[in-house]
Amino acid sequence: MAERISDAEYAVMSVLWEQSPLTAHEVAGRVPERGWSVNTVKTLLARLVAKQTIAHEADGRRYLYRPLVQQADYVAVESRRLIDRLFGGKLTPLVAHLAERNALSAEDIAEIEALLKEIKA
Repeated sequence: MAERISDAEYAVMSVLWEQSPLTAHEVAGRVPERGWSVNTVKTLLARLVAKQTIAHEADGRRYLYRPLVQQADYVAVESRRLIDRLFGGKLTPLVAHLAERNALSAEDIAEIEALLKEIKA
C-alpha cells in the first residue's frame, strides 16, 4: 500500500473490513458516530478507489464496494511506519516509552511476557 489513508478513510475501511460488499448508503449507515452524509461517504469511497485500497462494481444503478487491502496487512504496514518514524525501526524503545509513561497495565505486561515465551519456544 503506497498511499496512506486518512482517519476518515480508515473509518470507512473499518466498515468494509467488517462486512462487504456494501453500497455507499450502507457504509454511511454503519460509520460509527460520524453523522456523515451519503455524499461525504461517496467522496471517501472515491478516494479509496483512487488509492486502490478498495474496488467497486456496478450493481444496477449503485456500486458495491469491497476492500482490496486486508486489515492485518494495513496494520502491519502502519505499525512498521510508526516504529520506523518514531523509534528508529526498533521495537524496544517503543515498549520502553510505553512502560515509562505507565501506559502498560499488568494485563498488558503479562500478555507481552506470554508472547515472548511463545516466541522463544
